[in-house]
Amino acid sequence: MDWQAWFSIEWQQVLGIFLSVIGFYFCLILFTRISGLRSFSKLSSYDLAMTVGIGSILASTVLSKSTSLLQGILAIGMLFLLQSIVSIIRRKAKPIKALIDNQPIILMAHGEYFWDNLKEAKLSTNDIKQVLRQNGIKSKSEVFAVVMETTADMSVIKNSDVPPDWSLFDDIRDNELLLQSQPSTISPNRPID
Repeated sequence: MDWQAWFSIEWQQVLGIFLSVIGFYFCLILFTRISGLRSFSKLSSYDLAMTVGIGSILASTVLSKSTSLLQGILAIGMLFLLQSIVSIIRRKAKPIKALIDNQPIILMAHGEYFWDNLKEAKLSTNDIKQVLRQNGIKSKSEVFAVVMETTADMSVIKNSDVPPDWSLFDDIRDNELLLQSQPSTISPNRPID
């Protein structure tokens, strides 16, 4: 291996990287101001795809000799434009929203696992236990619900004396299961951990 080539860099390359990073930085600020803060949120799977796409374009443009700064800025601008269009469509057309977004799913409620939903989400009870511990849960009886959100993050909702505002749960698949006191009777099939 030629170590000298591995660690060498010419001043023109340094200048090119320097100018590209500055150009992208200010363009990202401009595009984010135009499109809004949603641009880098993690509210849905397509938001994550947007972030990954921008990172990929930045890496290939800054480190590649074959892609110009303007080509990279155009590609990122197109991503911002597409995300804005998809966001508008999601707000206006509910059937399209259902096609684009994942739906939150209940994994546990009232201290009991929902085995079919765990199986569908390809999760084990150990995955849920880890999330419970990370949220300071010492007993399953403390849990009102564990919900896998559209981003694959898991929300842990603790039991409390305050009655639930059911409108917070109306977009969750199988939300009617939260009303039942014995959710374990819904699906006796238990997956192997």
